[in-house]
Amino acid sequence: MSDLRYPIGQFQFPEVVTAQQVKEWIEDIRLLPKQLAEALNGASEQSLIKSYRENGWTVTQLVHHIADSHMNSYIRFKLALTEEVPTIKPYDEEEWAKLPDAEMLVSTSYKMIEGLHARWVYLLESLTAVQIQRAFNHPDSGLMTLEKAIALYAWHGKHHLAHIQIALAK
Repeated sequence: MSDLRYPIGQFQFPEVVTAQQVKEWIEDIRLLPKQLAEALNGASEQSLIKSYRENGWTVTQLVHHIADSHMNSYIRFKLALTEEVPTIKPYDEEEWAKLPDAEMLVSTSYKMIEGLHARWVYLLESLTAVQIQRAFNHPDSGLMTLEKAIALYAWHGKHHLAHIQIALAK
């Protein structure tokens, strides 16, 4: 693995998406809390301050980031489902990682991720073919359909889970 920033590769969205792929992405989102719990099981306080690479986030920062990022994504989904192509507000994830709540126990964010993913998956599984094509506008990256966002966040969870596994294996 030459680039630890992208241990599973960079996000790539297929040109053609099948219903089966969407189901698999939703399953990835469903499984993340369990996989995260397995990765963190038995981790010592010392291991939680390890980073997967030099100048990379620590395990603690990664868990808090997943909670922050996935909360924002869930809200974006709800906005896209209830408004016509809303423009969402981006956030500065680097600055969020420096806020005092990023020093809390990882269990606080893990519990958030667990509950959030249960609600998110319930919502995702209820989407119709029309709803999955609804979109929001991201000021930095442009128009994003919910279908693409599902793929992105399935990747995002695996991406940071790999970071956590690398750090904890050190």
